Amino acid sequence: MTLDTIDSLAWDKAADGLLPAVVQDAATLRVLMLGYMDRAALARTLDTRQVTFFSRSRQRLWTKGETSGHVLDLVAVDVDCDRDTLLVLAHPNGPTCHLQRTSCFPEAPGEFLAELDALVAERARARPDGSYTTRLFDGGIRRIAQKVGEEGVETALAAVAQEDADLLGEAADLVFHLTVLLRARGLGLEDVRRVLRDRHRG
Repeated sequence: MTLDTIDSLAWDKAADGLLPAVVQDAATLRVLMLGYMDRAALARTLDTRQVTFFSRSRQRLWTKGETSGHVLDLVAVDVDCDRDTLLVLAHPNGPTCHLQRTSCFPEAPGEFLAELDALVAERARARPDGSYTTRLFDGGIRRIAQKVGEEGVETALAAVAQEDADLLGEAADLVFHLTVLLRARGLGLEDVRRVLRDRHRG
């Protein structure tokens, strides 16, 4: 969505000039919160690339995280088939819920591999003491690549000679170490997804 498409939305159906806006984590696909936008809030969101709502309690525009710093960086805005509900894809900077939870919906499902990828990326930046992931990054890319090779062989052998539980355990180890390897190269699982999507569409 762009600024010049705002007027095409079904504002005539909006109660008090407000459209509901469902916010979804662009990486994990977890639903984070529900807010409301008027024309000005949507325009500011698209202009600043930080998600802004109209606060019904304060009766003013409110940029999420303006006090806490837990802003929502905009990725995209989509609209439903009736053009009266918004889907906002964003990258959260910290917990979205005022209760310091990731989502205002405690049981909202998310994509776990994306969460793992984000955790590995954070470990690559922070390098916390005592973390196995930190030790992998500190060992360098050759060592990480060696681990991926080892886990790949172990996964193949488990597929031939071991039980399903063993195969799944080895596959999990392989995916984890591959995630670390990608992050060591400045890449992530989303980049792999993009290649797979392009191949599928092609």
